[in-house]
Amino acid sequence: MTTLDHIARLVHDGGVCVLSGAGLSTESGIPDYRGPDGERRVQPMTYGELLASSENRRRYWARAFVGWERFDAARPNAGHRAVAALQRAGYVGPVITQNVDGLHQQAGARDVVELHGTLSVVRCLVCDDRTSREEIQRRLREANPDYHVTSDEIRPDGDIALTDAEVSAFHLARCVVCGSDQLKPDVVFFGESVPKQTVEQCFSLVESASALLVLGSSLKVMSGYRFVRRAHKLQIPVAIITRGPTRGDAEATWQLSASLGPTLARLTDLLGVDDDLGEVVDLSAPVGLPLGLT
Repeated sequence: MTTLDHIARLVHDGGVCVLSGAGLSTESGIPDYRGPDGERRVQPMTYGELLASSENRRRYWARAFVGWERFDAARPNAGHRAVAALQRAGYVGPVITQNVDGLHQQAGARDVVELHGTLSVVRCLVCDDRTSREEIQRRLREANPDYHVTSDEIRPDGDIALTDAEVSAFHLARCVVCGSDQLKPDVVFFGESVPKQTVEQCFSLVESASALLVLGSSLKVMSGYRFVRRAHKLQIPVAIITRGPTRGDAEATWQLSASLGPTLARLTDLLGVDDDLGEVVDLSAPVGLPLGLT
């Protein structure tokens, strides 16, 4: 049996909780934060930097404004569709994602817990008013009618690199409720903590799962790695599919270094699941499943 065969057997038993990371979205054109060596490709703005000054917020929102169109144009890939199909077929339960792109939901997945929040919502840090990212983009266009900077770049958090001159020419939007310029996408920045309630919810999902399937995460940060540790402690099987080594390999029951899209498409084939419609071809018979999975 190959490693994927073993993972298929694990998933075939049902009740699987998925933990996904940036590697699942790279085939949609959104790069991950880390290269093959595990080091960060880019240094995102931290929560403390965003809070520190209006100039820092100008820099963030100028970069995010230009980068948003390409980021928002990303669409689910074969990996996202496979997860949604496995969920509809009853093999996969809830999905915990470290991604902020909403591609799991676009692919049709339900019960998705966004561990690090979502870029589709913007929050005022003064009055806590929440606004859609599309609305904020509209306000930024109104505030910058002559701003025509373009870029082919795309980053994991949707922003891009700009020159100091390009940043200084940009005007911030303000909260329509309190007038503050302290607007922040509703995501967990580096230097910020995941809300305790969200962490406890995810622990509960992992603890009630039959297995934990990690997809596209290096598990370099404790934010996701703690769920692998909890599963291992409770003797819940852990399967990891991603490119390269991960921090959780020692706790994994099965670890497969591979591209996510083709591998997950193959996994749906092994389980007899239509990854476009999410329909099980035949749930009653083991025919076609690897080594007679039942």
